Amino acid sequence: MIDYVKDDKVISLTPMRRRALFPAIGVVDAYWEGLRDGRLMPTRSDVDPRGIAEVLEFAFILEKIAPGVARIRLAGLHLNEIMGMEVRGMPVTALFLPEARREIARVLETVLDEPAVVRLALNSQGSFSLAGLEAQMIFLPLRDESGRPMRILGALQARGEIGRGPRRFTIADIETKPLMADPLTARAPRPGPPVDRAPQGAGIGDDARPSSPHTEALRRQIAEIRRASEDGDRRASHLRLVHNTAED
Repeated sequence: MIDYVKDDKVISLTPMRRRALFPAIGVVDAYWEGLRDGRLMPTRSDVDPRGIAEVLEFAFILEKIAPGVARIRLAGLHLNEIMGMEVRGMPVTALFLPEARREIARVLETVLDEPAVVRLALNSQGSFSLAGLEAQMIFLPLRDESGRPMRILGALQARGEIGRGPRRFTIADIETKPLMADPLTARAPRPGPPVDRAPQGAGIGDDARPSSPHTEALRRQIAEIRRASEDGDRRASHLRLVHNTAED
């Protein structure tokens, strides 16, 4: 454990050390944050592998198939090297020792149900001929076109000689960051197509029904939301956002 004292408080340098040792995790995290662009989370169709080309070997995409269960849909070569085989189609729990798999199931539920970003510090025990591995993993939720969090963009980076594999991990530490949309940078919904309304007093057969009190109240709420969104856009006009998009 590496610590220092500031204002009579002990500050751990372990998280900073881990970020320095596993730069691929930070690259994928920053890429996802750019895709997010103030929203709660990006969509799967937003993800373009070219955006993380420099660390693509460490990246993966998971698909939820049941509560607490996700399979690997796409994976970089680093994951295949760790397992000594093609990991696509396998449950992500296959990367872990049995005693850690229940905790991974809880992590998956947190990422997709809360939702949250989760970082894991991992260890893999060595053997007579191989030293142990230290690794870090990150889970970043993605929503489908209906808005449900169903997939995860992630990365796994290990330090040390992998050997022939498989090398499986235990969990040393979990860091959870619940997600909230940024009200200043969240993009307003696109306005729908204009609706032609018949004038009052139109003839029989035209839609000349007067608006109900409920409809008028709804219109007032929509107008207030639009004014609030415009005010938020003006307050955030000094910010410059970078947004990457790509087809699935």
